[in-house]
Amino acid sequence: MTDKKKKSALNVSVGVAQPSSVNERALEQIRRSRRPPADPDTLFSGIRSGNRTALSQAITLVESALPEHHDTAQALIRKCLPFAGNSLRLGITGVPGAGKSTFIESFGNYLIHAGHKIAVLAIDPSSERSGGSILGDKTRMETLAGADNAFIRPSPSGGTLGGVARKTRESMILCEAAGYDIIIVETVGVGQSETTVHSMVDFFMVLLIPGAGDELQGMKRGIMEMADALVINKSDGENVEPAQRAKTEYTNALHLFPLPPSGWAPQVITCSAIEGTGVKEAWNMVHEYKNHVAENGFFKQRRSEQSSFWMYQTLNEGLKLKFFNNPEVREKLHELEKMMVNDQISSFAAAAELLNRFFPEIPAG
Repeated sequence: MTDKKKKSALNVSVGVAQPSSVNERALEQIRRSRRPPADPDTLFSGIRSGNRTALSQAITLVESALPEHHDTAQALIRKCLPFAGNSLRLGITGVPGAGKSTFIESFGNYLIHAGHKIAVLAIDPSSERSGGSILGDKTRMETLAGADNAFIRPSPSGGTLGGVARKTRESMILCEAAGYDIIIVETVGVGQSETTVHSMVDFFMVLLIPGAGDELQGMKRGIMEMADALVINKSDGENVEPAQRAKTEYTNALHLFPLPPSGWAPQVITCSAIEGTGVKEAWNMVHEYKNHVAENGFFKQRRSEQSSFWMYQTLNEGLKLKFFNNPEVREKLHELEKMMVNDQISSFAAAAELLNRFFPEIPAG
């Protein structure tokens, strides 16, 4: 009987041990990512030596919302500031499907071959529901991502105004300190981020596509007024003729607007990022603009105005964070929310009460 039991199919052999379901290599990477950030001196040294890993770590530090990272990030930015400001900052936006990533890859490769170092700060839209982002720009710019003189950093918009990551401007400073002489900020698309990007770049380019119905119907007046150039992409194959028609229509439309403070008349060109046609002309146009605003003093004036604008933006953001992180305000906020739901207090009265708690010496409203 004992021998039969041993030979029974119900008995389980010891067999081969199963491998661990945890990827130890990936786990170690997660552990490393949770370690405290390097000190400002180490990161600064890496940035100045052109170490892209150090630059990535520095941008991650700057983008961090953790209070304990703030002082380290600001100390690093102060170290980088004397070496910043020497780049040409380009903002590129466009309608969905305009081929922004393809254009930037073609444009970036052309600039690298011309001897430039470029950094691309690509802003990915964050989900309103989960807060997550795909961050797939590196996969869409595969050739450019592999170039030695290029740095691509996709960042989540984080739900900020215009879809622009909160710390994009400070990331630009880090990239400039690392020796990148052309900084490209790619935005999530027309209608979400133009004003914010325009406030941090020297040249603002809008990408369009031909044959998308009424060419002027989808254009907002504000976008047209901000654009330094309109580039009609995908001008190849059967799209060549529609692209030329669109160019004529946009050129006529731009003539209706007064000359901007820069004194530069916005131009319209066609190109094909896939075929590489028009890319050289796009760069020549940017270069012509830079020379124009450098001669009339607008370049320096614009940079000064932007610095002032971002000081006030940072103040507003800092006040907002301090306000909502105040323990007394947070406690009272939940109480007042319940009162508003029950129609016991108006939203205006609730806001006034909260402001009075945080700024007791300043009358609200």
